[in-house]
Amino acid sequence: MQILAVVTEPSVPAVRLQLLGGFELRVDDAVVEVKPAPQRLMALLALAGAAVERTFAAEQLWPDASRERAQANLRTTVWRLRHVSCELVASSKTHVRLAAQVWVDVREGLAEVQRADPAAVLRTVGLEATLLADLLPDWYDDWLETERERIRQLRLAGLERCGEQLLAAGHPADGIQLGLRAAAIEPLRESAQRLVIRCHLAEGNLVEAVRQYQRFAALLGRELGAAPSARMTDLIHRPAPGGHGRRHPLCGDHESSGEDEHEGVPAVPAFVR
Repeated sequence: MQILAVVTEPSVPAVRLQLLGGFELRVDDAVVEVKPAPQRLMALLALAGAAVERTFAAEQLWPDASRERAQANLRTTVWRLRHVSCELVASSKTHVRLAAQVWVDVREGLAEVQRADPAAVLRTVGLEATLLADLLPDWYDDWLETERERIRQLRLAGLERCGEQLLAAGHPADGIQLGLRAAAIEPLRESAQRLVIRCHLAEGNLVEAVRQYQRFAALLGRELGAAPSARMTDLIHRPAPGGHGRRHPLCGDHESSGEDEHEGVPAVPAFVR
């Protein structure tokens, strides 16, 4: 009688790299301590999303060192990462890259937000680490500045996109929350403010919509000496139903209500204050 041996392939460890909100490496859900230089190399490779020339990586991570010293530092750093319990980086004579098995929150989390459909948006609302956390907030490396702004813009776009999906799917209250989160990241971002106003209007909360408009108009006037765009103003100056062009009385007319402290900002009617 022949007995067949069953060979079980060794399981690949689950490796997760967190960069949003701070650096954290987990292998099989256990936090792994990583020294500063290897942390920075992993972050650089994760944000690049592809193999990086060794010379470029060394120059970015050790800009004040000589070329020879920077290259030596890189070799030591790669060696240290290879002595962790699993594969974290792969390297050749000319390039180094993050191992394919490493899940990166910046790359995967934001990609999930970008491809979210209406059915998945409500789950996306819970991804606060992806949508709200800053990229490595306690790091001050020069090479991070461009990446930090890129990720910030992706987060803002993701919040607004999910908010639009929620509004279209009939969940304006959740859309308001995402719009307000985007506005908290960038208070002068009009598209986020418009999303909040449209969600308030979808709920029938006209007074809340006017208040949001007025807060933004006052902020814009203080900071930039400007007024909201016609596209935003039209949201709360829509013609009243059956009014043959008559404006909705929410913001009042300049002739009858006067103007706010900033020129061009419609005054809030008494019942809104």
